[in-house]
Amino acid sequence: MFKKLQKRWNLKNGWQVLVVLLVFACTGFTVMFLKEPILSVIAPKEDRTWAFTTIYYVLILPVYFAILLFYGFIFGQGKFFWAFVKKTFRRFRK
Repeated sequence: MFKKLQKRWNLKNGWQVLVVLLVFACTGFTVMFLKEPILSVIAPKEDRTWAFTTIYYVLILPVYFAILLFYGFIFGQGKFFWAFVKKTFRRFRK
């Protein structure tokens, strides 16, 4: 599995793959822990509808990428994640 990801992401070794996966995990956990405090400021739990949740997921996307870049730079993989974010936003523009 690591070899496949290493080839797909054009990384040098298995440790780099592990670090990239760690950055994705840290970013996901951070967004998960930030969700409830952010939503509580905007609206109480009982007032949230499906539309509210959909809007939240659209608006959290730039925050997710900012956190991804933050962790990427902290773990020494800033170049990889900067290219990843740019590639992802190019796909959104099409």
